[in-house]
This record gives sequence, structure tokens and C-alpha cells, in this order.
Amino acid sequence: MLAELQAGDAAAGDAALASAMAGFRQVAAEAPLSDWPTRFWALLLAQPGLRHRTPVAIAVEATDRLADLGSGPRAALLLRLAAGLGEGEAAAVLGVAPGTYRLALQRALPRHADGRADPQAWQQLREQVHRRIKTLPAERLARLGQVREAALQGVAAATGPGAPAKAAPRPRPRWLLPVLWGLLALCALAFAATFWPFGGLAGGWLGGPGGVRISALPDAAAPAERYSHEAGLVAHRDFELLADPAGQAAANEVDFHSWLAARDAGTIPSLAPPPLDAAVAPETPAAAPAPGAQHHESETDGLESSDAPQ
Repeated sequence: MLAELQAGDAAAGDAALASAMAGFRQVAAEAPLSDWPTRFWALLLAQPGLRHRTPVAIAVEATDRLADLGSGPRAALLLRLAAGLGEGEAAAVLGVAPGTYRLALQRALPRHADGRADPQAWQQLREQVHRRIKTLPAERLARLGQVREAALQGVAAATGPGAPAKAAPRPRPRWLLPVLWGLLALCALAFAATFWPFGGLAGGWLGGPGGVRISALPDAAAPAERYSHEAGLVAHRDFELLADPAGQAAANEVDFHSWLAARDAGTIPSLAPPPLDAAVAPETPAAAPAPGAQHHESETDGLESSDAPQ
């Protein structure tokens, strides 16, 4: 719609759009993705078919009065209304500073005869542009879609109203369909052959009438180990404890440490032995003298008595 209103003719706008899409294929391959919108709108406005606008004979809508504007102000206005670009993006498309774009947009605004801005005419112009975008014919949209696909494939496509909607497909060879069905049948037979009981054919291909050969394993045969002992420890669910003996020892004594922590926190009373009462404490009986002690004591007394001074 921007190309149509800039050129004043739908056919000229569609031709300019097709040329821009075909040229943008090379631009997109060299430019970063973030620059694609700006580069595309700039490429579209640079098409020769959009440099001059075809005025209508009788202006019946606000959009028909766009021919009164210059090419630059008209492009600035359509970038805002039809493309929906902001001030910075539109200025980048036109290759001017934001202040220059703002001045061009002010020159394109509808005005009264005395030069004052006409907000009602601006709103009417905006609504008519949006209505044109929403009411594009389905046939034209389909034709523009084919132009886009042709641009993506790098081939030229016609954009006029009389262009064919779609190229005629090439005729299919007559032998192609039987060959495809034959290949499909072979695939089905090969898949069914995987379930066929081959053991029952020709007396049992695998040996025996049933086609199954059975042999018992020896009793002493030990299963083969798939992993070493170290690999088994690594795959063990308690590998972290097994790899940390100190942690495993602490985990085994967690109940004792829990009791100590509870006791230190005062949540359980500490158990101490009761004090003994001296009044009721049993007396320790005197030890009986050993045999011969009396005889030794009497001899000592005798010596002491004989050595004593008279």
C-alpha cells in the first residue's frame, strides 16, 4: 500500500514492490537481521517507479490528495501511516537526521486554508490508509505472495493483473505411478517377512521341527561381569558416603551426636549419680590381721622393751 500511494497506481506500486523484493534478496544476505526493515523500506522507496506519482482526475478521498505533496514529504508521511515506523526508523530509511524528518512530516500534515494544522483531516487520512490495507483483494494478495516466493527462489515473476496465478505443473510420466506402487508393495513384503516363521519351512532352517534350538546352560557357569569393582562403586547409590569414610563414620554415629547436642541445648536433663549420705553410709569393716602378724608384733615389742633405757 505504501508503494501504491507513493506511485498513485496499484500496478506501478506492485511492480516496484516486486523489483524491491528481488533486489532485497542480495541485500539480506549481506546485512544483519536487525537492519532488514530499514534496508527494505529504503530499497522500496528508491525504485524508479515511485519517483513520480500519477494524480487522479477527481479527488474523492483524502488519500487522493497525496499528489499535492512532493515526493519526499509524501514518503515521510506514508512511512508513518502505512509502514507504521517511528521517527528514528523513518529518518534512517530516508537517510536524514530525525530533525529533518520531523520537518518533512510537518510539511506533509493536512492544513486549513489559513495554514493551521487540520487534525480532522489527519485522522481521516490515517483511517483511509488503514482501510485500504485491510481491504486488499484476495487475488492481489495471492499474486503478491507468488512474487514473494519467486523473489526468495531468485526467479523473476510477473506482477500485472493478467499474470497467471500459478505456473502450470509439468506433466507426470505415466510409468512413475506404477513404479511407486511397486516399491511400496516391496517395502510391505519386506516388513511382513520379518515376522514370518522361518523355522517351520523346509524342515526347520534353525534345526528341529519347531525351528527353535534349545540348550541348557551349565549350572556352574557364573554370569559374566560387565563392570569392575571400582565401576560398581561409582554407580552405587551411596557413592558419596563410600568415597568419604570420615563422613560415613560420622553418619553411623549421628544418633550419639544428636543426643549430645540435645543435652548441651538443655532439652534433656543430664543424668548424674545421686550423692551418698554419710549417716547411712555403711562402715567399712577393719581388715583382719594376717596370720603371723601377732607373732611379729610380739617380737617387736620385746626388742623395744629390751632396748629401752632402764
